[in-house]
Amino acid sequence: MDTMSEARLQTQQRSSRNGRETSLWSSGFGMKLEAVTPFLGKYRPFVGRCCQTCTPKSWESLFHRSIMDLGFCNVILVKEENTRFRGWLVRRLCYFLWSLEQHIPLCQDAPQKIMESTGVQNIISGRAPGGAGEGQGPSLVKKEVQRILGHIQTPPRPFLLRLFSWALLRFLNCLFLNVQLHKGQMKMVHKAAQAGSPLVLLSTHKSLLDGILLPFVLLSQGLGVLRVAWDPRIFSPILRALLKKLGGLFLPPEANLSPDSSEGFLARAVFHEALAPLGLWTGALAALRSLRGWGRGRRVCAHVHLAQPFSLQEYTINARSCWDSRQTLEQLLQPIVLGQCTVVPDTEKEQEWTPVTGPLLALKEEDQLLVRRLSRHILNASVASSAVMSTAIMATLLLFRHRKLLGEFSWLTEETLLRGFDVGFSGQLRCLVQHTLSLLRAHVALLRVHQGDLLVVPRPGPGLVHLARLSAELLPAFLSEAVGACAVRGLLAGRVPPEGPWELQGIELLSQNDLYRQILLLLHLLPRDLLLLQPCQSSYCYCQEVLDRLIQCGLLVAEETPGSWPACDTRRQRLSAELLWKPSGDFTDSDSDNFEEAEGRYFRLSQQSRCPDFFLFLCRLLSPLLKAFAQAATFLRQGQLPDTESGYVEQLFQHLQATAQEEGFFECADPNLAISAVWTFRDLGVLQQMPSPAGPMLHLSPTFASWDNQEKLEQFIQQFICG
Repeated sequence: MDTMSEARLQTQQRSSRNGRETSLWSSGFGMKLEAVTPFLGKYRPFVGRCCQTCTPKSWESLFHRSIMDLGFCNVILVKEENTRFRGWLVRRLCYFLWSLEQHIPLCQDAPQKIMESTGVQNIISGRAPGGAGEGQGPSLVKKEVQRILGHIQTPPRPFLLRLFSWALLRFLNCLFLNVQLHKGQMKMVHKAAQAGSPLVLLSTHKSLLDGILLPFVLLSQGLGVLRVAWDPRIFSPILRALLKKLGGLFLPPEANLSPDSSEGFLARAVFHEALAPLGLWTGALAALRSLRGWGRGRRVCAHVHLAQPFSLQEYTINARSCWDSRQTLEQLLQPIVLGQCTVVPDTEKEQEWTPVTGPLLALKEEDQLLVRRLSRHILNASVASSAVMSTAIMATLLLFRHRKLLGEFSWLTEETLLRGFDVGFSGQLRCLVQHTLSLLRAHVALLRVHQGDLLVVPRPGPGLVHLARLSAELLPAFLSEAVGACAVRGLLAGRVPPEGPWELQGIELLSQNDLYRQILLLLHLLPRDLLLLQPCQSSYCYCQEVLDRLIQCGLLVAEETPGSWPACDTRRQRLSAELLWKPSGDFTDSDSDNFEEAEGRYFRLSQQSRCPDFFLFLCRLLSPLLKAFAQAATFLRQGQLPDTESGYVEQLFQHLQATAQEEGFFECADPNLAISAVWTFRDLGVLQQMPSPAGPMLHLSPTFASWDNQEKLEQFIQQFICG
């Protein structure tokens, strides 16, 4: 859910020649004002498409180009036309009548169906773990099933559900001016629901209001009610009893036990069968508890994004068929870091380490890998579907390009739209900047200077940390260019000093093979969660995409060396020697896979006036994470090991805070960056996790016990940092 300001100034719009900017003239003063629109040309970007490689049928069948033209609707706008009745009294009671007409399916025999299900019957009969065959009689197991089922849910109350939906509709109208939903995105969800399979929705939880908006949107659009499972520990007994009557599902305490435990197996089996009955509004009251004071300010607008659905069955089949051999980060990168090897292995990086807890413990290793790879796809779709907000753009400008906020705010918004990302704001440029600064007033200082100009200065300490977190929301839009810029910086690190003039850096020739190598090294170093690299996407294809982006944005210019084949000539150089003897169906020598043909291709940094600032801007987008990694390498000499993972993360976070106080770079003082650094160093073989009586403990590996290797690790990371 994204929030944007509502500008209510009376203006006249006049489209400019390029169709991307609008000039607004104030009726009173005749002053020319620029407007920011959430689209380029006629249409705004349509975001959130599913993976074409893993789910090609869903990608094609659940989308049609006509849905891009359907526009938006206000889901909290309920009028007389939304009910079956007409008249002046209906217009006054339309909210209540609308809530009474909502279809709420009942499932009175849900407990009996759960008891008669195959999984539960196998446990009762002793044919499965945790059943009567393990020392318990069928009657005792049946009573235990009923107890667990009573803990999970109670029969919902339809009248209470309708009454609550009416109250929620009135509350949302008091809180929001409107809640926008793209009709095309909703049409895709409707088409997926018509297939008959259960529809699973995953929320990014950008706001506390997600628990209110998402169930309401589904109900108002005819998709029925939302089934939500919650941890009972976060609710009081009274609130838990009320939510059960509203259809809430609560995880039993035994569900988090070991998969070898009979109690855990029984609880998970009952809960799995209980997911079929009704569940509704479980997130609403939880969010309402934290909304005190929201109604005091001005009402705002909201935008709900829905990514394109895809078939989980189709993904499972295709994902398992395309698994290939991979190497760990330690195998890929450690020899290069230590200077033992210069060639990057021709293989993909294995899945990074993540803690396996809760329901994942009950899955096989192959299924755990499938779930993790699925999470990468979902993360990619959720980020692509999320609109970039004005606070993210303003925070990025304040941190990295603080010059003229009005002009650069418009420029950065247009660059974001050009890259296919949606923005969640529109209006007059000056009003948008003023409103955004008012939202950030706790983290910036406004100073008036001569001639009425306003100087905006970020507040040090927590203010800079907050701005860094906001600016991270803009990173996905410029991620490919940022990776490429840092890779170029790493390639020039041994040739030109970072503080050297741009003209001196532009003299250096950059071979395409060297660029590929540096990009690959940085790709392996950075977490895949940050890169949003889908599991089905090859790293080498991503390298080519990064290089193409650098050329498209004008940072790199092709340089034809004497005797080399012209870059614009697409003819085959060794056609008779390499291709004539091959069968017609052999595509192993395609241009996208053969990097040997790029040996004679060279590039230079462009000498255009805007390139130095843009290059520095792109490098600084990744600087918080890379500097946190570099400081983590320095901290290896001071850290107290062995220690638990959480303990060492806390040590590193305190070190990042202390370094920020000394150097003034507070963007690194983030606990999430400390966690990312520890996990990356664990994959790289810098830290080793070993069992102990007190639990798993982190140790410094013997390889990096020497200061020499620690220095090599720090230098390897420092080469990608600029500014």
